[in-house]
Formats: sequence, structure tokens, C-alpha cells
Amino acid sequence: MGAAVAVMLIKERQLVEAFTRAGATSATSAVHPGDISVDIGGVAGRRLIEHAVLREADAGRYYLDLLTWEALRRQRRRILFVILLVIALGALFLAGQFPPGARLQR
Repeated sequence: MGAAVAVMLIKERQLVEAFTRAGATSATSAVHPGDISVDIGGVAGRRLIEHAVLREADAGRYYLDLLTWEALRRQRRRILFVILLVIALGALFLAGQFPPGARLQR
């Protein structure tokens, strides 16, 4: 499952980079996905549209909302940090080191 998530995140990043290279970062500079050789019909494209990272300007033309993309990336980093923290605390608990001094009481 981890590999599938990694592939999806890579595809999302590739879509974002394609729109950035094309300069499609506002409604006035929106482009048709076919013009920049990307497919937004896949899972990654649909997720970016659902998160409002890719926005439709008009008649099938899309642009990248950079502020929303950065907000999504920050949210994902926070979630990853919390997951890693829970794992670390769980490992300490299982090792008998949490709460601090737990091994001293016999």
C-alpha cells in the first residue's frame, strides 16, 4: 500500500510541475491539459481537483492554485509528523521507557 501512495504523490507532483512550467497559475493563464500533455482524468488529477489545487477556469481549461497546493503540502507534513510521533511513543512504551521512569518502579 505504501508504494501505491508514493506513486500517487509522485504523479500529483508531476501534474503540479507541468502546470507550473506552463505558467498556468491563475485563471487568466489557464490551459487545456492536453496542450501541456498531461492527463487529469487519473486518480492524481481527480484528487488535485477535489482538493481545489487544480481549478477549472472555463470550458476545460485548468490552472494551478499555488496557495492551495502549499496548504495541502503543509497539512500532509503535519499528519506525517503526528503519525511518526505516535509510532515513536508506541515504540518507547513497548520498550518500557515511557512514561519516563517506568522501569525504575519494581
